[in-house]
Amino acid sequence: MQLVRQKEKRTAKRGRSGTVALVALLGAALASGCGQGSPGAGHHSRQGAAGAGGRAAAGAAPQAAPVSALLSYAERLKRRQAQRVAVARKWGLADVPLAAPAPPAEKPRITSREGFEVDDGEDLPQVFTTVPTDERIVFLTIDDGAEKDPQFLRMMDELKIPYSAFLSDYLASEDYGYFARMQEKGVTLNNHTLTHPYLPGLSYAQQKKEICDQQDRIEKHFGKRPVLLRPPYGNYNRDTLVVAKSCGIKAVPLWAEEAFPDHMDWREWDRDLHPGDIVLTHFQGREQWKGTMTDMVRNVMKVITDKGYAVARLEDYV
Repeated sequence: MQLVRQKEKRTAKRGRSGTVALVALLGAALASGCGQGSPGAGHHSRQGAAGAGGRAAAGAAPQAAPVSALLSYAERLKRRQAQRVAVARKWGLADVPLAAPAPPAEKPRITSREGFEVDDGEDLPQVFTTVPTDERIVFLTIDDGAEKDPQFLRMMDELKIPYSAFLSDYLASEDYGYFARMQEKGVTLNNHTLTHPYLPGLSYAQQKKEICDQQDRIEKHFGKRPVLLRPPYGNYNRDTLVVAKSCGIKAVPLWAEEAFPDHMDWREWDRDLHPGDIVLTHFQGREQWKGTMTDMVRNVMKVITDKGYAVARLEDYV
């Protein structure tokens, strides 16, 4: 399946550092305190000349409170940033991952990417590689389930990086508990079929077993029925989407980039990130890669952060 090339090239912008933001906040706090204090001092001075001098001293005390509160808040921000820096360094990241903006109050309307449509597919789950948004965010998605690295779980939890899992049961069933721990941390577990077959090569009934039976397995073991399907290898046909809709699938996210421990696989002509891009990677380790899952996270987060992007939660937008 050939991805359509995007013709726009965006200039990456780095996010502001926590130190600059802190200095700005302190400056605002001090300016706010001075701005509030000066008029009050003149007002009370005139009252003192009229015989109400006692009220001048009483009126000055409340002016210090807003400055003190803001300075205290700034100090808390400074400590929090220092903690984030320490965690990033612990996991080998040169820079702290950028924080994603708050998700939209209303999710964007998803349509199939040009060239990815099927005949009479308007009422079927839409197939897309990028979520419509102007925010400098991308979405990290992880497929299959072969590698079950506890270090990866700790790393993602401590760094507060959101991601979505797409599970194939023949691999996930080796240790459902691993993925249950992932779910407890807020990760959504989605459908990647029972046995990871090439779906267009199967009959309608065979596709239904692969997709709908996996819906049942995930609901049975994790208590929630998925609404997202990623077909193996990104391959599908109209039967795939009809079957998927019949057992509760709402959308079919594919990907625009793929992350590995030592490089990125760019699917677009400009070899760059774009707002709303979906990034694919896998639950794999040294048996399949030249590195571990934590190595992969270090690599992909360097790319994302260096280009001025944050990782957002896919399910908040789809």
